[in-house]
Amino acid sequence: MNIEETPLPGIGVRRELKLATGRRVGVVTHRDGRTELILSRVDDPDACAESIPLGADEAAALGQLLGSAQLIAQLSAEQENVSGVSTHQIMIRKGSAFAGRTMGETQMRTRTGASIVALLRDGDVVGSPRPDEVLHVGDMVVIVGTDEGLAEAALILQSRA
Repeated sequence: MNIEETPLPGIGVRRELKLATGRRVGVVTHRDGRTELILSRVDDPDACAESIPLGADEAAALGQLLGSAQLIAQLSAEQENVSGVSTHQIMIRKGSAFAGRTMGETQMRTRTGASIVALLRDGDVVGSPRPDEVLHVGDMVVIVGTDEGLAEAALILQSRA
C-alpha cells in the first residue's frame, strides 16, 4: 500500500492512501501540531468529504485502534492452521486488580495456559513483553491460548482490586 505525502505550503503535510473503493483517507499534520483525519468524497477522490480535528490523545488512540486491528489480524492469520488456538485482546480498565502491577504477578501462563504476546499502549506495540513489564490502565493486552484459557485470562485481568 502506497502512502502519498503532499506538502501543503503554509499549512503542513497531508499523508493519505488510496482505498480499494477509490476513496482516499489520510491525515493532515499542521505546522502548529494540530492533526486532522480526512476522507475524500465518493464521487471525487480529490475533494474532501469530511475533516475531523483530532487532539493528540485522540490521534494516538485512533492509531492504537488501527494498529491493534492489524496486529490481531496478523496473529489470527498465523494461527489459522493451529487447531484450538485463538487470539484475544483485553483492556486493562481503571480498578483492575492488575493495573500498576507487573505481568509476572498475573501468573497468566501458569494459571491459564494462555500467553501474553503483546501490549498495545498509547499507539505503540510492546511485543513479547517481559514479566517485569508494568500493566497500565488503558493497555490492550493481546493473549494467545485456548478458548478456555482466554476466558480464564479475561476473568483474571478484569478482576477488581
